[in-house]
Amino acid sequence: MPTRLLLALAALLLLPPAAWGAEVASRTLDNGMEVFVRPDHRAPVVTSMVWYRVGGIDEHLGKTGISHVLEHMMFKGTKKVGPGQFAEIIARNGGRNNAFTGQDYTAYFEKLASDRLDVALRLEADRMVNLRLKPKQFRKEVQVVMEERRMRVSDDPRSLAHETLRSVAFDAHPYGYPVIGFKPDLDRLKVGDLKRWYRHHYSPRNARLVVAGDVEPARVFRLAAKYFGDLPPGPKPPQVNPEPVPAPRGARAVDLEADARVPYLAMAYHVPNLPAADQQWEPYALRLVAGLLDEGRSSRLPTRLVRGSGVAASAGTYFSPESRAPELFYLEGTPAPGHDLDGLQQALLGQVAELRDKPVSADELRRVKRQIAASEVFQRDSVFYQAMQIGQLETIGYGHEYLDTYLERIRAVTPEQIQQVARKYLTPQRRTLVRLHPEPQQGAAGAGEGGQ
Repeated sequence: MPTRLLLALAALLLLPPAAWGAEVASRTLDNGMEVFVRPDHRAPVVTSMVWYRVGGIDEHLGKTGISHVLEHMMFKGTKKVGPGQFAEIIARNGGRNNAFTGQDYTAYFEKLASDRLDVALRLEADRMVNLRLKPKQFRKEVQVVMEERRMRVSDDPRSLAHETLRSVAFDAHPYGYPVIGFKPDLDRLKVGDLKRWYRHHYSPRNARLVVAGDVEPARVFRLAAKYFGDLPPGPKPPQVNPEPVPAPRGARAVDLEADARVPYLAMAYHVPNLPAADQQWEPYALRLVAGLLDEGRSSRLPTRLVRGSGVAASAGTYFSPESRAPELFYLEGTPAPGHDLDGLQQALLGQVAELRDKPVSADELRRVKRQIAASEVFQRDSVFYQAMQIGQLETIGYGHEYLDTYLERIRAVTPEQIQQVARKYLTPQRRTLVRLHPEPQQGAAGAGEGGQ
């Protein structure tokens, strides 16, 4: 482990638990908008983010992708700012801006010199209530989104496999709908639908402003009140979770064919997020299970399946406990040349079975805990990531205080608890599996069967 990493990790572990979470000042404006400030004076820069509690989980069939389309339209102008001028103004002030839509939220951000913060807040407050949604621009932007869907999903075999996996795993729950939307829904979407979505979800009462960087909280609160304070509160924010996640009803498997160069396997298990867990430690134990399998080169999947048996060209896993509703624990992989999906599937399931059947050693668990802690050190070193953490946690309802005890709870997980969550949640009854096969080469087949 590099010396810099060791020193940073040692410094982190010497801090009291409360010091791990960023010191955050907060205030709620009279119209219900929440404001969070994380001072960090190491450089004269600032990240400003506006988070709306609306995403894929709030949508329904027939209107999938509407949150993402609205994100695109937020750059098409207001009564004061013309189409495309938002980004131009930010750029003239030496900054960068962008946005993203997820299952649980939509967020907009600017990175600027700290003395230009008021520029970002003025622009964000304006488009929160004054967005112009013109039919011609709307239809053009829907076509942009549809092309984005074609490139990112339809023409990307792995993304197609993951979209299929979530659709099968979640049944009719909104987590099974793609954030980018289904093509028929995008085709039918009307500008009136978008106007209603905007009015219902884009308002101070459903928004959080997060500012991290070289700022003083008092100044941020003054600017927030100046630009956002007089905006109308808007309708009551939507409920926390629109629908319960369906209970697992047995193992599911799908075989797909796509224009892919290599086969691909993706599987996932239904697991709880923090509010849905029977025991509060369970999501932290699941995060460590993911770390044991795939946290660095010395973890089990790269050591055993890629460099060991050689059955996999690549293999990985992913789990995050931070979500508005229970989510999935993912495993994925690509078979190595000379191996097939059956062999890779059995190898991945074998690693899961070992976690259920055999307790992890204390030494291996300590190593993974250190790696997770080190990763947090370097992520929190970024002003942008600090704002991301605060905004995400506040928007999904966990609160930024979650950061204060996160590593403490990770460190408290025992080998016995690792085995318990593996036995309880990583079971066939909770599993969905997608096997992606390259399409047969029709031209080659035809030449072989009927060529002269």
